[in-house]
Amino acid sequence: MAEQFTVEHEHSGNHGRYVIYLPDGSEAEMTYSRRDDHTIVAEHTGVPPQYRGHGIAEQLVKAAIDHTRATGGKIVPVCSYVVAQFRRHPEWADLHA
Repeated sequence: MAEQFTVEHEHSGNHGRYVIYLPDGSEAEMTYSRRDDHTIVAEHTGVPPQYRGHGIAEQLVKAAIDHTRATGGKIVPVCSYVVAQFRRHPEWADLHA
C-alpha cells in the first residue's frame, strides 16, 4: 500500500493547488485555475522523480475529487494524468465538466 501523505489545499484568487510537502523538502502538486465559482481546470500534476511510483499523484487528484464533490463543483481535466484518472474512475463522471 502507498504511504499516505497529508494533502494541503492552497488557493489565491483564481489559482490554486493541492500540495504535499515531502520529507526531503520537495513538493508534489496538482495545480488548477478557476473557470467559474463551481469549476476548476486541473492543469498540471507534478511529483519529484524520487517519489514517483508511490501513489502520490493519485492522492493529490483524490483530494481534489473529494473537495470538489463536497462543494458541488466540477473539474475540467486538462493535465494528462488527471485525464487518465478520470478514465480509470468512472464513478467520478458526475464531476467531469
